[in-house]
Amino acid sequence: MKFPAEPFRIKVVEPIKSTTVTERKALIKKAGYNIFMLPADSIFIDLLTDSGTSAMSDNQWAGMMLGDESYAGSKNYYHFEETVRDIFGFQNVIPTHQGRVAENLLFSTIVKEGDVVPNNIHFDTTRANIEHQKAQAVNCVIDEALNPETLHPFKGNMDIGKLEAVIQKYGVQRIPLILLTITNNSGGGQPVSMANVKAVSAVAKKYNIPLFFDSCRFAENCYFIKEREEGYKNKSIIEIARELFSYGDGTTMSAKKDGLVNMGGFLAMNNDSLAQQITNMLILIEGFRTYGGLAGRDLEAIARGLKEVLDEDYLRFRIQQTDFLGQMLIEQGIPIIKPVGGHAVYIDAKRFLPHIPPHEFPGVALIVELYTRAGIRGVEIGSLMFGRNDPETGKTIAPELELVRLAIPRRVYTSMHMQYTSEALGEIYNDRKSLRGYQITYAPEMLRHFTAKLKPMN
Repeated sequence: MKFPAEPFRIKVVEPIKSTTVTERKALIKKAGYNIFMLPADSIFIDLLTDSGTSAMSDNQWAGMMLGDESYAGSKNYYHFEETVRDIFGFQNVIPTHQGRVAENLLFSTIVKEGDVVPNNIHFDTTRANIEHQKAQAVNCVIDEALNPETLHPFKGNMDIGKLEAVIQKYGVQRIPLILLTITNNSGGGQPVSMANVKAVSAVAKKYNIPLFFDSCRFAENCYFIKEREEGYKNKSIIEIARELFSYGDGTTMSAKKDGLVNMGGFLAMNNDSLAQQITNMLILIEGFRTYGGLAGRDLEAIARGLKEVLDEDYLRFRIQQTDFLGQMLIEQGIPIIKPVGGHAVYIDAKRFLPHIPPHEFPGVALIVELYTRAGIRGVEIGSLMFGRNDPETGKTIAPELELVRLAIPRRVYTSMHMQYTSEALGEIYNDRKSLRGYQITYAPEMLRHFTAKLKPMN
């Protein structure tokens, strides 16, 4: 059927404020043409991120009322720990208030200056946390992932040849861990196959390098494995997840994605010594080991959300809703990454706006127009987020992909919201030649896309 039906009923509604084009033009100018700096109540449909924007279930809200706010030994922590161990299989479970803290704790403990960390594709905060340790983040994704038109069922896969080449080039002693992001956010929300997980694990074991997963969208990745990979059709999502994580040594997790909560995350691993070092740092900067910067009620919501996200009816709708938006854009000739990923539709801004060069940020031009015209907020994943300045020319060295991500919050928007988004993008696509590029007027040294200020090109 064309329209994916929501496998839930709506109990509580939140009104959405409508603004005019004139109001939005003034707001985006005041924000320095940075979509992050806009007030949320000026947004009609917010597709900036799927992180922390999910709608929690009645079961999760009921669990919040059972929050044990004891400083140490909260009963909710033990429920949380039991759930993480059951799904992920790692014995040491360390709560954090979100995923980037988990990354920071891990990398500040085992990554040192001059080290190299390979991944399929690092996302922005992952890369920044590695570079903050004066180490190098290297992408080893398969070549098919860099061609938006290529139809490959697992475009998130790591290229084993590239991984081997990195290890040979830098030496095992400079590689403290291998990362694998599931699904691969920066590459279009694309999944990693079980066969590839096994192959990466074999390389890690060969060189005695720990393998860690960035597993914030693990359930979506496991659903793709069930749908696309031979031998998994008749397996449950939790069975697939348990097998997948059995090939690794640990994981970082932003529970704000597939934990179906608004705040929270964790680190989990089997190495007792490493876990103790990280726990000592956790107590210094986040809180005691049984709360890690979270309230007991938050830990309970995560425990329940991690179980709910394994439901195949939910996952089927989740993936179909994203595909529904993607197919509507394809029908209008709008260039996107194919096949459609799990949590978001990624527009190829380079082909959408070929007259705007990378150093003038075509992705920014598109998201500013989408907000101004329709009140929809997306995010640029291109030269502003991942570009680097050439020290000689001062111009941006562009990444391989210039994307605009439309990340769909879980259980929040209906199919009609997706249709509205599609129609707005169709109008912009018809007028695309009128759009112009942008230039930076201010940017910090790291993670510049969050706080940069821009202005339109003359």
